[in-house]
Amino acid sequence: MTPHTIFELRRYRLRPGRSDALIALFDAEFVAPQEALGMRIEGEFRDRDDPDAFVWIRSFRDMDSRAQALQAFYGGPIWAAHGAAANATMLNSDNVLLLKPAGAIPPFAHNLPRAAERDRPGASGIVVTSICSLAPGQEAGFAELFSERACPILRDAGARIDAMFVSERSPNSFPRLPVREGESVFVWLECHADAEALAQCRERLSRNPEWTAEILPRLDQQCWRPIEVSHLTPTSRSLCAL
Repeated sequence: MTPHTIFELRRYRLRPGRSDALIALFDAEFVAPQEALGMRIEGEFRDRDDPDAFVWIRSFRDMDSRAQALQAFYGGPIWAAHGAAANATMLNSDNVLLLKPAGAIPPFAHNLPRAAERDRPGASGIVVTSICSLAPGQEAGFAELFSERACPILRDAGARIDAMFVSERSPNSFPRLPVREGESVFVWLECHADAEALAQCRERLSRNPEWTAEILPRLDQQCWRPIEVSHLTPTSRSLCAL
């Protein structure tokens, strides 16, 4: 499988009570056509703390193929038929980070192939996303610190690290869809079996003096605002799940 090097982390603010309608439409009409054009829908999520949010991640081989695939999809018959219904569920869809992999972990290596999706019992688990907002030019050093010092501690505490990203600096290759350009971020995603497993992981971290007294403060001090943490649950068609 050709590796994908460009990722979008997309967070939509929805009209109250419309999340089920959007997810049903998304799964029925938008997943297969996008993947037929070479995109991958890596994960789809509800936010445990915000019922009126939809979070999803898609990936592309590179920026050129992103432009071509998005033009084909949003200029094609599927979006023409269903785009208005999707947009009617949303208040805002512009909270989008354009990212590239960081560190040695291949993003979403645990994801099932789409063909195997129907054979699993269902998507489960809790996916924690952490967005670290950094000063310009600090991504590489932050990613190195996280990979070398934070990752082993998180794994020992029970977290499965599914992806690490930094900002992709290339100009937006499909301006019709805005992204948060000009930001410097580091993002990591970790998976846990359930709320109990997540609580146990956090309790182990709280008892680790290297994490509490050194690593977490060093990470936090490099961020110009508090680390933005979301607790997500996979939807039924999400490939990023346990």
